[in-house]
Amino acid sequence: MSGIAQVNPWRPVGPCTTATCVTGPAAAAGMLRRVARLSAALLVILAGLPVSLAAFRAPARVRTAITRAWARLLLRALGIRVEVPPGMPGAEGLVVANHISWLDPLVLAATVPSRPLAKQEIAGWPVVGRLVAGSGALFIDRERLYALPGTVAAVAGALRAGDTVVAFPEGTTWCGRGMGRFRPAVFQAAIDAGAAVVPAALWYHEGGATSTRACFVGDDSLLASMLRVAATRDLAVEVTLLDPVRPAPADRAALAALAEGRIRAHVLDDAHAGWAAKAAFNTLVPAAAGGIDLAQPVRSP
Repeated sequence: MSGIAQVNPWRPVGPCTTATCVTGPAAAAGMLRRVARLSAALLVILAGLPVSLAAFRAPARVRTAITRAWARLLLRALGIRVEVPPGMPGAEGLVVANHISWLDPLVLAATVPSRPLAKQEIAGWPVVGRLVAGSGALFIDRERLYALPGTVAAVAGALRAGDTVVAFPEGTTWCGRGMGRFRPAVFQAAIDAGAAVVPAALWYHEGGATSTRACFVGDDSLLASMLRVAATRDLAVEVTLLDPVRPAPADRAALAALAEGRIRAHVLDDAHAGWAAKAAFNTLVPAAAGGIDLAQPVRSP
């Protein structure tokens, strides 16, 4: 990783690129397994289109349940195992996480019933935009800075209504070996709503070693990233909800720094040296050997 380039203060650009950060898999999946995973993922995505239309108009509880089930199916289809600590409590309020991959919103949707805060351009993506909107996403237009107060107000309104909102305050992705600074704007919504902030630490690994295979950085394409994921035999992501901040500090910058510090300490400072001792993590979403095994239902937490 090199120094950070800054194009727009509201659109930070991380230092990671596929050329400098992405390494080969610890164990590669065979061609048949890759094809099975990609085929299963395509089926899940296509099946999600009519479901998302129904979910968009459904009550919040039904919508989040549908989104969680669909996210788990897609992650399983791609061969990604999702791990959580035993007895991990649920999250209420504003969930903020480090950002590594396009998979991150799926991972958190599979783990925490919630609404994502997504960038506006995703809404215009074919297929994906419809699926994201169907999940009840709130959108932020990073090109129109004058619209930011409206976005903060919308997030605060969702929090007041009892929704859990997921955001990635770095505003960009890193490869997983480092992380950026948290932008404070979205934390204002938690302050305005009197909501707790729940830091969530995401760690992608292969056999206990940090993996960059899932990262989505630099000029990477969604297709290239998906192909890398499908070609990785034993890819897992560990999700840890850290202690919530209650009550939130009145200073959004201080709140952002506090949440960032907790995640940074968990993900980076110890480099997961004690991973072997934490092998008791529960598997929330098992990885299918080759696509989805419909005979093995995904378990609820």
